[in-house]
Amino acid sequence: MNRWLSLIPLAVVAALAALFIGWSLKRDPAFKPDALVGQPIPETVLPLLTGDGAGPGYVDLKTAGVGRPMIVNVFASWCAPCRVENPTLLALKARGVAVVGIAYKDEPADTRKFLEQFGDPFAKVLVDRDGRAGLDLGISGVPETFAVDAMGTVVAKHTGPLIDQADVDRLVAAMQAPPRPLPTATRR
Repeated sequence: MNRWLSLIPLAVVAALAALFIGWSLKRDPAFKPDALVGQPIPETVLPLLTGDGAGPGYVDLKTAGVGRPMIVNVFASWCAPCRVENPTLLALKARGVAVVGIAYKDEPADTRKFLEQFGDPFAKVLVDRDGRAGLDLGISGVPETFAVDAMGTVVAKHTGPLIDQADVDRLVAAMQAPPRPLPTATRR
């Protein structure tokens, strides 16, 4: 009788493993929740990177684009994929796209060295030393990139290094799309 009781935990583990395998086979690995898409970009105030330090100026993330569409890129000097995507961001800058950088959980001096070594693709760099903006944006890691329209609405998101031209084109097209017309009252 005791021998049968010792098999119960093994049976439970086997059942849980079968459930997990079944769930993982049905789930779409490309699916990534983009909760912020369609929502206003958070009103997070961060210091500007000035020289090797943060501040004295502060900018609200919502108004960082100054009423123009922008790409918001969350990066860090310690992030290897951020180095890989930097040439793509430099190409966006060369095309005239406003790119705002958020240095996530990074020391300002390290951020400055990174930008001097790999090139500075950003119109502005905001310092998020404690990761507050990362929490507000709901990022899962760096790099992550958001397309924001002129009204301050997040219209698209890309997780991971931005290196594929199709992803770049999708983000730029989304932020340049004309806003949807406001609903009008129907006349009777």
